Amino acid sequence: MIKSRVFLAGALLVAAAGSAQAGLTVTPAVVSDYDFRGVTQTANEAAVQLGATYAFDSGLYVGAWGSNIKFGAGDPKLELDWSAGYTFGDAKEGFAYDFGAVYYTYQKSGSDFNYGEVYAGVTRDWFNAKLFYSPDFGGKSTAGNTPAFYISTTGTLPAVWDMSLVLHAGYSAGKYWDDAYDAGYFDWSAGLTKTVSNVTFGVAFIDGHDLPDPGHKKPFSSGSRVVASISTTLPWASE
Repeated sequence: MIKSRVFLAGALLVAAAGSAQAGLTVTPAVVSDYDFRGVTQTANEAAVQLGATYAFDSGLYVGAWGSNIKFGAGDPKLELDWSAGYTFGDAKEGFAYDFGAVYYTYQKSGSDFNYGEVYAGVTRDWFNAKLFYSPDFGGKSTAGNTPAFYISTTGTLPAVWDMSLVLHAGYSAGKYWDDAYDAGYFDWSAGLTKTVSNVTFGVAFIDGHDLPDPGHKKPFSSGSRVVASISTTLPWASE
């Protein structure tokens, strides 16, 4: 059932991209590890990911994104996220703003892991900052309401050989993290990306505060690691 859902979703997104509708972009990617805010979602194993976004001329957009995950025996094997938001402004001439919401779902409807989050972001030239807030991070998998927030900052700068240097720092806090670890945690990464013929290659070193976890190659490990990625966005830009 899960494989059929992945196949159907992928087929629909690729078919939509092939129709070259205005405003629709589809991004397939392969990563050596699915990292989420400094914590592995695939036990340091590879992931295949697919996302699609339709942006309207008004600044409104809707999107869907999926990835395989590895939380442990008997837990969900697939994550599907649904998002909608509004963006406006010009990051080159001033500031660009982004407001929206995302709903994280795992394997099937009604999963105990499902939860929602809202966000607000601002971009100025090479720098982006974003605040995420969830009133019930982790969904029913936690006991009672567990609010949490995440502050994300990312800088993308030109580097040698037409590469980009991507620097990131983030901080997670709130009741969810207080209940689980008695404190929030900090994560950071530094990496390089390079685009060749519409294909983007990346490598990043990820680290931060070490949360109590079962160790390397285990679900939800927060240990330092190097993550490689390859992705492209359809439709390709005409040269």
